[in-house]
Amino acid sequence: MQKVYLYLENGIFLEANSFGATGSSVGEIVFNTSMTGYQEIVTDPSYAGQFVTFTMPEIGIVGCNEQDMESKGAYCKGIIVRNYQERPSNFRCEETLDELMKKHGVMGITEIDTRYITKTLRDEGAMMMIASTEISDKNELKAMLEKSPRIEDINYIKEVSTTKSYTHTDARYDNENFKYKTPNTTKKIIAIDFGIKRNILNELTEAGMEVEVVPNSIDSAVIIEKFKAKEIDGVFLSNGPGDPLILKDEQKKIKALINAKIPMFGICLGHQLLSISHGYDTYKLKFGHHGGNHPVQSKINSTVEITAQNHNYNVPDNITEVAKVTHINLFDNTIEGLKYNDAPIMSVQHHPESSPGPHESAYIFEDFAKILD
Repeated sequence: MQKVYLYLENGIFLEANSFGATGSSVGEIVFNTSMTGYQEIVTDPSYAGQFVTFTMPEIGIVGCNEQDMESKGAYCKGIIVRNYQERPSNFRCEETLDELMKKHGVMGITEIDTRYITKTLRDEGAMMMIASTEISDKNELKAMLEKSPRIEDINYIKEVSTTKSYTHTDARYDNENFKYKTPNTTKKIIAIDFGIKRNILNELTEAGMEVEVVPNSIDSAVIIEKFKAKEIDGVFLSNGPGDPLILKDEQKKIKALINAKIPMFGICLGHQLLSISHGYDTYKLKFGHHGGNHPVQSKINSTVEITAQNHNYNVPDNITEVAKVTHINLFDNTIEGLKYNDAPIMSVQHHPESSPGPHESAYIFEDFAKILD
Protein backbone atom coordinates (compact mmCIF):
# COMPACT_ATOMS: atom_id res chain seq x y z
CA MET A 1 0.00 0.00 0.00
CA GLN A 2 1.11 3.56 -0.62
CA LYS A 3 0.33 6.72 1.27
CA VAL A 4 -2.71 8.85 0.45
CA TYR A 5 -3.35 12.37 1.69
CA LEU A 6 -6.76 13.89 2.41
CA TYR A 7 -7.74 17.53 2.69
CA LEU A 8 -11.30 18.45 3.74
CA GLU A 9 -12.76 21.87 3.05
CA ASN A 10 -13.00 22.59 6.80
CA GLY A 11 -9.19 22.48 6.95
CA ILE A 12 -8.67 18.92 8.22
CA PHE A 13 -5.55 17.30 6.73
CA LEU A 14 -5.06 13.54 7.14
CA GLU A 15 -2.61 10.85 6.07
CA ALA A 16 -3.66 7.24 5.42
CA ASN A 17 -2.86 4.21 3.27
CA SER A 18 -4.46 3.52 -0.08
CA PHE A 19 -5.81 0.61 -2.10
CA GLY A 20 -7.78 0.53 -5.32
CA ALA A 21 -7.03 3.26 -7.86
CA THR A 22 -4.28 5.85 -7.42
CA GLY A 23 -4.09 9.51 -8.43
CA SER A 24 -5.93 12.61 -7.22
CA SER A 25 -9.70 12.95 -6.89
CA VAL A 26 -12.18 15.58 -5.64
CA GLY A 27 -15.66 14.83 -4.32
CA GLU A 28 -18.17 15.24 -1.52
CA ILE A 29 -17.56 13.14 1.59
CA VAL A 30 -20.49 11.38 3.31
CA PHE A 31 -20.82 8.45 5.72
CA ASN A 32 -22.80 5.21 5.38
CA THR A 33 -23.98 3.11 8.36
CA SER A 34 -24.68 -0.15 6.49
CA MET A 35 -23.21 -3.27 8.08
CA THR A 36 -23.10 -5.26 4.82
CA GLY A 37 -23.20 -4.70 1.07
CA TYR A 38 -20.07 -2.69 0.36
CA GLN A 39 -19.97 -3.87 -3.27
CA GLU A 40 -23.56 -2.76 -3.85
CA ILE A 41 -22.70 0.65 -2.37
CA VAL A 42 -19.53 1.07 -4.44
CA THR A 43 -21.43 0.19 -7.65
CA ASP A 44 -24.54 2.27 -6.87
CA PRO A 45 -24.57 5.14 -9.44
CA SER A 46 -26.24 7.43 -6.88
CA TYR A 47 -22.83 7.82 -5.19
CA ALA A 48 -21.25 9.43 -8.27
CA GLY A 49 -19.16 12.37 -7.16
CA GLN A 50 -18.88 11.21 -3.54
CA PHE A 51 -16.39 9.64 -1.14
CA VAL A 52 -18.20 7.14 1.09
CA THR A 53 -16.97 6.69 4.67
CA PHE A 54 -18.04 3.31 6.08
CA THR A 55 -18.91 3.14 9.77
CA MET A 56 -18.57 -0.65 9.51
CA PRO A 57 -14.84 -1.06 10.38
CA GLU A 58 -14.04 -4.24 8.40
CA ILE A 59 -14.48 -3.98 4.62
CA GLY A 60 -13.47 -6.44 1.90
CA ILE A 61 -14.15 -9.63 3.83
CA VAL A 62 -16.29 -11.47 1.26
CA GLY A 63 -14.77 -10.04 -1.92
CA CYS A 64 -16.85 -9.15 -4.98
CA ASN A 65 -18.71 -10.91 -7.78
CA GLU A 66 -20.63 -10.04 -10.94
CA GLN A 67 -24.04 -10.96 -9.50
CA ASP A 68 -23.82 -8.32 -6.78
CA MET A 69 -23.06 -5.43 -9.14
CA GLU A 70 -25.73 -2.72 -8.96
CA SER A 71 -24.59 -1.28 -12.30
CA LYS A 72 -22.02 -1.89 -15.02
CA GLY A 73 -19.39 0.14 -13.18
CA ALA A 74 -18.42 1.96 -10.01
CA TYR A 75 -19.05 5.69 -9.95
CA CYS A 76 -18.17 6.94 -6.47
CA LYS A 77 -14.93 8.92 -6.13
CA GLY A 78 -13.66 6.62 -3.41
CA ILE A 79 -14.34 4.82 -0.16
CA ILE A 80 -12.85 5.38 3.28
CA VAL A 81 -12.59 2.39 5.64
CA ARG A 82 -10.96 1.62 8.98
CA ASN A 83 -9.58 -1.78 7.97
CA TYR A 84 -9.41 -3.21 4.47
CA GLN A 85 -9.20 -7.01 4.28
CA GLU A 86 -6.94 -8.03 1.40
CA ARG A 87 -7.78 -11.74 1.54
CA PRO A 88 -11.55 -12.31 1.12
CA SER A 89 -13.22 -15.57 2.11
CA ASN A 90 -16.52 -16.47 0.46
CA PHE A 91 -17.55 -19.18 -2.02
CA ARG A 92 -19.17 -16.54 -4.27
CA CYS A 93 -16.03 -14.37 -4.44
CA GLU A 94 -14.69 -13.77 -7.97
CA GLU A 95 -12.32 -10.87 -7.30
CA THR A 96 -11.16 -8.67 -4.44
CA LEU A 97 -12.59 -5.25 -3.71
CA ASP A 98 -9.17 -3.81 -4.53
CA GLU A 99 -9.29 -5.39 -8.01
CA LEU A 100 -12.83 -4.14 -8.63
CA MET A 101 -11.92 -0.59 -7.64
CA LYS A 102 -8.76 -0.50 -9.73
CA LYS A 103 -10.77 -1.71 -12.73
CA HIS A 104 -13.22 1.18 -12.38
CA GLY A 105 -10.87 3.92 -11.18
CA VAL A 106 -12.20 4.22 -7.61
CA MET A 107 -9.84 5.21 -4.80
CA GLY A 108 -9.65 3.28 -1.53
CA ILE A 109 -8.48 4.89 1.72
CA THR A 110 -7.73 2.77 4.78
CA GLU A 111 -5.98 2.72 8.16
CA ILE A 112 -7.70 5.93 9.14
CA ASP A 113 -10.00 6.91 12.03
CA THR A 114 -13.44 6.59 10.40
CA ARG A 115 -15.15 7.27 13.74
CA TYR A 116 -13.49 10.69 13.85
CA ILE A 117 -14.49 11.43 10.24
CA THR A 118 -18.09 10.33 10.84
CA LYS A 119 -18.42 12.50 13.95
CA THR A 120 -16.98 15.45 12.04
CA LEU A 121 -19.52 15.02 9.24
CA ARG A 122 -22.33 14.56 11.75
CA ASP A 123 -21.39 17.83 13.49
CA GLU A 124 -20.36 19.96 10.51
CA GLY A 125 -22.27 18.34 7.64
CA ALA A 126 -21.24 16.77 4.33
CA MET A 127 -18.40 18.68 2.69
CA MET A 128 -16.03 18.62 -0.27
CA MET A 129 -12.63 16.95 -0.03
CA ILE A 130 -9.63 15.95 -2.13
CA ALA A 131 -7.60 12.76 -1.84
CA SER A 132 -4.25 12.16 -3.55
CA THR A 133 -1.56 9.51 -3.73
CA GLU A 134 0.56 11.95 -5.74
CA ILE A 135 0.48 15.17 -3.69
CA SER A 136 1.35 15.39 0.00
CA ASP A 137 1.49 19.15 0.44
CA LYS A 138 -1.51 20.48 2.38
CA ASN A 139 -1.50 23.91 0.74
CA GLU A 140 -1.33 22.45 -2.75
CA LEU A 141 -4.26 20.16 -2.01
CA LYS A 142 -6.23 23.07 -0.54
CA ALA A 143 -5.62 25.16 -3.66
CA MET A 144 -6.73 22.30 -5.93
CA LEU A 145 -9.89 21.75 -3.91
CA GLU A 146 -10.81 25.44 -3.95
CA LYS A 147 -10.51 25.53 -7.76
CA SER A 148 -12.65 22.41 -8.26
CA PRO A 149 -16.41 22.54 -8.91
CA ARG A 150 -18.72 21.48 -6.09
CA ILE A 151 -20.95 18.43 -6.43
CA GLU A 152 -24.06 20.59 -6.74
CA ASP A 153 -22.54 22.24 -9.85
CA ILE A 154 -22.01 18.98 -11.76
CA ASN A 155 -24.58 16.98 -13.72
CA TYR A 156 -23.52 13.37 -13.12
CA ILE A 157 -26.65 11.94 -14.78
CA LYS A 158 -24.99 12.08 -18.20
CA GLU A 159 -22.18 9.91 -16.83
CA VAL A 160 -24.33 7.20 -15.24
CA SER A 161 -27.40 6.91 -17.49
CA THR A 162 -27.60 4.24 -20.18
CA THR A 163 -26.92 5.41 -23.74
CA LYS A 164 -29.23 2.82 -25.35
CA SER A 165 -32.65 1.46 -24.46
CA TYR A 166 -32.88 -2.16 -23.31
CA THR A 167 -35.36 -4.56 -21.71
CA HIS A 168 -34.46 -5.84 -18.25
CA THR A 169 -34.70 -9.63 -18.09
CA ASP A 170 -34.10 -10.58 -14.43
CA ALA A 171 -36.41 -10.74 -11.43
CA ARG A 172 -35.52 -11.12 -7.73
CA TYR A 173 -32.43 -13.11 -6.72
CA ASP A 174 -33.07 -16.73 -5.74
CA ASN A 175 -31.02 -17.45 -2.62
CA GLU A 176 -31.51 -21.20 -2.95
CA ASN A 177 -30.31 -21.55 -6.54
CA PHE A 178 -27.90 -18.58 -6.49
CA LYS A 179 -29.23 -16.95 -9.62
CA TYR A 180 -31.77 -14.35 -10.68
CA LYS A 181 -35.27 -15.58 -11.44
CA THR A 182 -37.02 -15.17 -14.80
CA PRO A 183 -39.81 -12.60 -14.57
CA ASN A 184 -43.48 -13.27 -15.22
CA THR A 185 -44.95 -9.98 -16.39
CA THR A 186 -48.43 -8.71 -17.22
CA LYS A 187 -47.78 -4.95 -17.48
CA LYS A 188 -45.17 -2.88 -19.31
CA ILE A 189 -43.46 0.29 -18.11
CA ILE A 190 -40.66 2.59 -19.16
CA ALA A 191 -37.93 3.25 -16.60
CA ILE A 192 -36.04 6.51 -17.13
CA ASP A 193 -32.44 5.89 -16.12
CA PHE A 194 -30.91 8.64 -13.99
CA GLY A 195 -28.49 6.10 -12.47
CA ILE A 196 -30.75 3.13 -11.91
CA LYS A 197 -29.83 0.22 -9.63
CA ARG A 198 -30.04 -3.36 -10.88
CA ASN A 199 -32.09 -4.51 -7.89
CA ILE A 200 -34.70 -1.82 -8.44
CA LEU A 201 -35.23 -3.29 -11.90
CA ASN A 202 -35.36 -6.78 -10.40
CA GLU A 203 -38.09 -5.76 -7.96
CA LEU A 204 -40.13 -4.04 -10.66
CA THR A 205 -40.13 -7.21 -12.77
CA GLU A 206 -40.78 -9.35 -9.66
CA ALA A 207 -43.95 -7.30 -9.18
CA GLY A 208 -45.11 -8.24 -12.69
CA MET A 209 -43.84 -5.39 -14.87
CA GLU A 210 -41.86 -5.72 -18.08
CA VAL A 211 -39.32 -2.90 -17.90
CA GLU A 212 -37.88 -1.02 -20.85
CA VAL A 213 -34.97 1.06 -19.55
CA VAL A 214 -34.38 4.27 -21.51
CA PRO A 215 -31.72 7.01 -21.40
CA ASN A 216 -32.42 10.19 -19.46
CA SER A 217 -32.19 12.02 -22.80
CA ILE A 218 -35.40 10.45 -24.13
CA ASP A 219 -38.00 12.89 -25.44
CA SER A 220 -41.11 12.99 -23.27
CA ALA A 221 -43.24 13.11 -26.44
CA VAL A 222 -42.03 9.59 -27.31
CA ILE A 223 -43.17 8.29 -23.91
CA ILE A 224 -46.51 10.08 -24.13
CA GLU A 225 -47.15 8.62 -27.60
CA LYS A 226 -46.37 5.10 -26.33
CA PHE A 227 -48.80 5.61 -23.43
CA LYS A 228 -51.56 6.91 -25.70
CA ALA A 229 -51.03 3.93 -28.01
CA LYS A 230 -51.30 1.64 -24.96
CA GLU A 231 -47.82 0.28 -25.58
CA ILE A 232 -46.90 1.05 -21.96
CA ASP A 233 -48.89 1.29 -18.74
CA GLY A 234 -46.70 3.67 -16.75
CA VAL A 235 -43.32 5.25 -16.07
CA PHE A 236 -40.69 4.71 -13.40
CA LEU A 237 -38.29 7.52 -12.42
CA SER A 238 -35.06 6.11 -11.04
CA ASN A 239 -32.60 6.99 -8.34
CA GLY A 240 -29.45 8.91 -9.29
CA PRO A 241 -26.67 11.23 -8.12
CA GLY A 242 -26.30 14.91 -7.41
CA ASP A 243 -28.52 17.91 -6.80
CA PRO A 244 -31.95 17.53 -8.44
CA LEU A 245 -32.41 21.29 -8.76
CA ILE A 246 -29.82 21.52 -11.57
CA LEU A 247 -31.62 18.93 -13.72
CA LYS A 248 -33.72 21.43 -15.72
CA ASP A 249 -34.25 19.25 -18.80
CA GLU A 250 -35.43 16.32 -16.69
CA GLN A 251 -37.86 18.58 -14.83
CA LYS A 252 -39.41 19.76 -18.10
CA LYS A 253 -39.88 16.18 -19.29
CA ILE A 254 -41.49 15.08 -16.05
CA LYS A 255 -43.87 18.04 -16.10
CA ALA A 256 -45.02 16.92 -19.54
CA LEU A 257 -45.59 13.37 -18.25
CA ILE A 258 -47.55 14.73 -15.27
CA ASN A 259 -49.77 16.75 -17.61
CA ALA A 260 -50.35 13.63 -19.71
CA LYS A 261 -51.76 11.86 -16.61
CA ILE A 262 -49.36 8.93 -16.96
CA PRO A 263 -49.10 6.67 -13.87
CA MET A 264 -45.66 7.20 -12.35
CA PHE A 265 -43.48 5.94 -9.53
CA GLY A 266 -40.25 7.59 -8.37
CA ILE A 267 -37.53 6.44 -5.98
CA CYS A 268 -34.95 8.77 -4.39
CA LEU A 269 -33.92 11.22 -7.16
CA GLY A 270 -37.12 10.33 -9.01
CA HIS A 271 -39.07 11.19 -5.85
CA GLN A 272 -37.29 14.56 -5.64
CA LEU A 273 -37.78 15.38 -9.32
CA LEU A 274 -41.51 14.72 -9.03
CA SER A 275 -41.69 17.22 -6.17
CA ILE A 276 -39.76 19.88 -8.10
CA SER A 277 -41.84 19.25 -11.22
CA HIS A 278 -44.97 19.91 -9.17
CA GLY A 279 -43.50 23.27 -8.09
CA TYR A 280 -41.95 22.31 -4.74
CA ASP A 281 -38.16 22.67 -4.65
CA THR A 282 -35.97 20.29 -2.66
CA TYR A 283 -33.50 21.31 0.05
CA LYS A 284 -30.18 19.82 1.18
CA LEU A 285 -29.94 17.91 4.46
CA LYS A 286 -26.99 18.56 6.79
CA PHE A 287 -25.27 15.20 6.24
CA GLY A 288 -27.95 13.20 4.47
CA HIS A 289 -29.29 9.71 5.11
CA HIS A 290 -26.99 6.87 4.02
CA GLY A 291 -27.34 3.37 5.45
CA GLY A 292 -29.40 0.23 5.80
CA ASN A 293 -30.95 0.75 9.23
CA HIS A 294 -33.22 3.82 9.08
CA PRO A 295 -36.70 3.54 10.65
CA VAL A 296 -39.58 4.77 8.52
CA GLN A 297 -43.22 4.83 9.58
CA SER A 298 -46.04 4.13 7.16
CA LYS A 299 -48.76 6.73 7.62
CA ILE A 300 -51.20 4.33 5.97
CA ASN A 301 -51.15 1.63 8.68
CA SER A 302 -48.71 3.06 11.30
CA THR A 303 -46.24 0.17 10.93
CA VAL A 304 -42.51 0.86 11.25
CA GLU A 305 -40.14 -0.41 8.56
CA ILE A 306 -36.35 -0.54 8.74
CA THR A 307 -35.16 0.84 5.42
CA ALA A 308 -32.16 1.43 3.17
CA GLN A 309 -31.40 5.08 2.45
CA ASN A 310 -29.05 7.09 0.26
CA HIS A 311 -29.82 10.76 -0.24
CA ASN A 312 -28.57 14.25 0.60
CA TYR A 313 -31.70 16.11 -0.54
CA ASN A 314 -35.29 16.11 0.64
CA VAL A 315 -38.72 17.32 -0.45
CA PRO A 316 -40.29 20.24 1.48
CA ASP A 317 -43.06 19.92 4.04
CA ASN A 318 -45.47 22.10 2.03
CA ILE A 319 -45.66 19.39 -0.65
CA THR A 320 -48.74 18.33 1.35
CA GLU A 321 -50.60 21.02 -0.61
CA VAL A 322 -50.66 18.62 -3.58
CA ALA A 323 -49.85 15.21 -2.11
CA LYS A 324 -50.59 12.93 0.81
CA VAL A 325 -47.63 11.85 2.95
CA THR A 326 -47.43 8.04 3.04
CA HIS A 327 -44.12 7.58 4.91
CA ILE A 328 -42.13 9.53 7.52
CA ASN A 329 -38.50 9.15 8.62
CA LEU A 330 -38.44 8.53 12.37
CA PHE A 331 -34.91 9.89 12.77
CA ASP A 332 -35.81 13.45 11.80
CA ASN A 333 -39.50 13.41 10.70
CA THR A 334 -38.62 14.24 7.09
CA ILE A 335 -40.95 13.07 4.33
CA GLU A 336 -40.17 9.61 2.95
CA GLY A 337 -43.18 8.83 0.77
CA LEU A 338 -45.93 10.60 -1.19
CA LYS A 339 -49.10 9.83 -3.11
CA TYR A 340 -50.22 12.75 -5.26
CA ASN A 341 -53.80 13.93 -4.88
CA ASP A 342 -55.00 14.39 -8.43
CA ALA A 343 -52.86 11.93 -10.39
CA PRO A 344 -51.83 8.24 -10.34
CA ILE A 345 -48.38 9.18 -9.07
CA MET A 346 -46.49 7.84 -6.05
CA SER A 347 -42.91 8.13 -4.81
CA VAL A 348 -40.60 7.23 -1.94
CA GLN A 349 -37.34 8.72 -0.73
CA HIS A 350 -35.94 5.50 0.72
CA HIS A 351 -34.92 2.37 -1.23
CA PRO A 352 -37.55 -0.40 -1.03
CA GLU A 353 -35.30 -2.70 -3.10
CA SER A 354 -32.77 -2.64 -0.18
CA SER A 355 -29.48 -3.97 -1.62
CA PRO A 356 -27.96 -3.63 0.83
CA GLY A 357 -30.51 -3.53 3.63
CA PRO A 358 -33.78 -5.04 4.85
CA HIS A 359 -36.67 -6.02 2.57
CA GLU A 360 -39.56 -4.69 4.68
CA SER A 361 -40.55 -2.06 2.08
CA ALA A 362 -40.60 -4.32 -0.99
CA TYR A 363 -44.42 -4.20 -1.06
CA ILE A 364 -44.16 -0.68 -2.51
CA PHE A 365 -43.34 -2.14 -5.94
CA GLU A 366 -46.59 -4.11 -5.80
CA ASP A 367 -48.42 -0.91 -4.83
CA PHE A 368 -47.12 0.68 -8.04
CA ALA A 369 -48.24 -2.32 -10.10
CA LYS A 370 -51.76 -1.86 -8.68
CA ILE A 371 -52.08 1.74 -9.87
CA LEU A 372 -51.35 0.54 -13.42
CA ASP A 373 -54.60 -1.47 -13.50
